[in-house]
Amino acid sequence: NIPRIWPVIDICRAQGWLPDKDFEAVTPATAEELECFHTRAYIDALLDAEKNQALDEIRSKRHKIGTHSNPIYPEIYRRPATAAKASLTAAHYLISGIHTSVFNPSGGTHHGFPDAANGFCFVNDPAIALTTLYKNTSKKIAYIDIDAHHPDGVQDHFSHLKRMILFSIHEEDRWPRTGRKGDIGGGNAHNYPLPRGANDADLNDTLTLNILPRLLDYAPDFIVLQAGADGLEEDPQSGLCYSNHGYWSAVSAFLDLKIPILVLGGGGYNPFTTARAWAGVWGLMIGQNPHTTECVPASRSVLESLHFPHRLGKNIPERWVSRLYDRQ
Repeated sequence: NIPRIWPVIDICRAQGWLPDKDFEAVTPATAEELECFHTRAYIDALLDAEKNQALDEIRSKRHKIGTHSNPIYPEIYRRPATAAKASLTAAHYLISGIHTSVFNPSGGTHHGFPDAANGFCFVNDPAIALTTLYKNTSKKIAYIDIDAHHPDGVQDHFSHLKRMILFSIHEEDRWPRTGRKGDIGGGNAHNYPLPRGANDADLNDTLTLNILPRLLDYAPDFIVLQAGADGLEEDPQSGLCYSNHGYWSAVSAFLDLKIPILVLGGGGYNPFTTARAWAGVWGLMIGQNPHTTECVPASRSVLESLHFPHRLGKNIPERWVSRLYDRQ
């Protein structure tokens, strides 16, 4: 229930960064569209869980729906299916060349499995996008994940494919505790776990010394970037210590390659840091400089309206509402 998507949209609009022509709302993906990755039995279980707000014990256990980490809630199908539709639509835009860069902050649910929910991820929209790109083209695809948590659902399904390469920078020994150093999955995965306390310099070194050289050598035709913001220092769900300057620099490194790219959201559990980080991502994508961006009054109002029921939200620092960047 952390407010994340609408604040990003409202901040971007308030800053004058998001004219109507650059925004597209979508309806939920159909069951048939989700079947490119998920099983029909699992999709039907999600539909039934939403309709009845309950699921029988057999299917609950099979599909991991209704657990502590995958609770049943009113929009258990509609919400993730809408995010998946956005990623599906974005993939088709990249294929057609209508757009060469698309941002879906509601996406990035990278833990979901074909037949089961996992880690609050009910529909794996990165997998939907990757499958769409893979099946509708003969081109090479790179999946890059900078979320604090390893993308186990994506790696399990795609790391054996010949036209796919996967990179992940995440916190070591953080749930789901996969993606250890040297883990190549089915052969095409490259994992770079960072220790608790890793900062901007560690992130930059991993990118410049390891990921970017391999990525450039691979020369992908498409990039799907999962840009989870839970590695930021003030996020309660990881021990990584990135500033949003370091985070944006990482995103910029991939945008600067001028390869058709879909950027997704992902983790982010402090609404103030996440909204500012993702608004900055969109700013980068349209040529703005979030590293020096102050909040206009309307943006400040958006941020001041956020509720963060956590000890970090009791006395919020002024910079959380007055500017996008963390520090000079």
